[in-house]
Amino acid sequence: MQSWTRPNVPRLPGRGIAPRIFDAATQGLVEARPDESTPNLASVYVCGITPYDATHLGHAATYLAFDTLIRVWLDAGFDVRYVQNATDIDDPLLERASRDGVDWRDLAASQIELFRGDMQTLSIIPPDEYVAVTEVISDVADAVKILVQNGSAYPVPSPDAADDLYFDSSFTLPAWHLGLESTLDRPAMLQLNAERGGDPLRPGKRDPLDPLLWRSERVGEPAWNSSIGRGRPGWHVECSVIALEHLPTPLTVNGGGRDLVFPHHEFSAGHAAALTGHALAGIYAHAGMVAYEGEKMSKSLGNLVLVSRLVAGGTDPRSIRLALLSEPYRSDWEWTDAHLRIADERLASWTAWAATPDDDDDDDFLAELRERLADDLDTAGAIAVIDARIRAGAAATVTAVSAIDALLGIRLTP
Repeated sequence: MQSWTRPNVPRLPGRGIAPRIFDAATQGLVEARPDESTPNLASVYVCGITPYDATHLGHAATYLAFDTLIRVWLDAGFDVRYVQNATDIDDPLLERASRDGVDWRDLAASQIELFRGDMQTLSIIPPDEYVAVTEVISDVADAVKILVQNGSAYPVPSPDAADDLYFDSSFTLPAWHLGLESTLDRPAMLQLNAERGGDPLRPGKRDPLDPLLWRSERVGEPAWNSSIGRGRPGWHVECSVIALEHLPTPLTVNGGGRDLVFPHHEFSAGHAAALTGHALAGIYAHAGMVAYEGEKMSKSLGNLVLVSRLVAGGTDPRSIRLALLSEPYRSDWEWTDAHLRIADERLASWTAWAATPDDDDDDDFLAELRERLADDLDTAGAIAVIDARIRAGAAATVTAVSAIDALLGIRLTP
């Protein structure tokens, strides 16, 4: 599937620093650098959208966080391979299409196109592989067949269809056991599983936490022919298969929003380990949740601030980037009109400062910016460094203006 046009990222003098970022599995900062088996290739898989109500600021904040990681990696001299999916077949998408009286395929296609446009407008680096789930149905089915054969999957009878297939969450390997990625206890898992697409009350499951791998065909629902019969994939295994097909394991980083920690990333890691015997990723990184009007910004609540609407209303996309970058990427925070007002004022100040840059070396500024971003992608700290420089009356330089473009994605000059 087509992604979007890649922004130009200036090359900076010298070499940046491999960043330390927060890893959910170890609950600490870990240096994000390539595995020994791929010594200069940093790899990242970021879970994509379910394409309806795209792209709200919660989405944008997540993809901007991993855009920042990629920019820091590039500056550190690493080759980067980035893969993202689009969950273009899933129950919430079908429910929204039914509610709105549209074909689910048309809804998915229109929202993916909107998402592409929003990402390009925000100067987000695109994935090297942008993969729709509907493109890999056969591959997912073949992977599920392997899981059945190795004993990590089992059938659950359905009164109105062929057996569905579920993952046995008690399946353990040195590379994975339940709770390894999320570090959650069982009560927390049970609560989140019920809230985030699980079916803990499904009769016939060995454990309420066991996730769906393959849903057999139901009347009136989309289904595909496959090596395990007609049906469609469960949610978590889709990402496992796409990541394993397009990236070396272990991935340097498996990423997404904090709401994916459990069950999605937990079981994506479990499925991948059951398929390969190896860990899916070295680091599991998550962006925080963006709230609006007192609640987490979400499709189900409808309290969305959409990138496309802000831009259509005249907002400079660079101001949106600056507003999102002003908050720590893994913190939960609430969007207000003040974020955009402050970002507009900051962008005007930076643009005026950068209007006539001189050619002097600016090694100290570049080093300070790199240090801030290497410290868990501290974009707010990097912004503070730039603000302080302008307040102090220091002149803009070509190096400084290029660094702001390369590392923060804010182009200040034509």
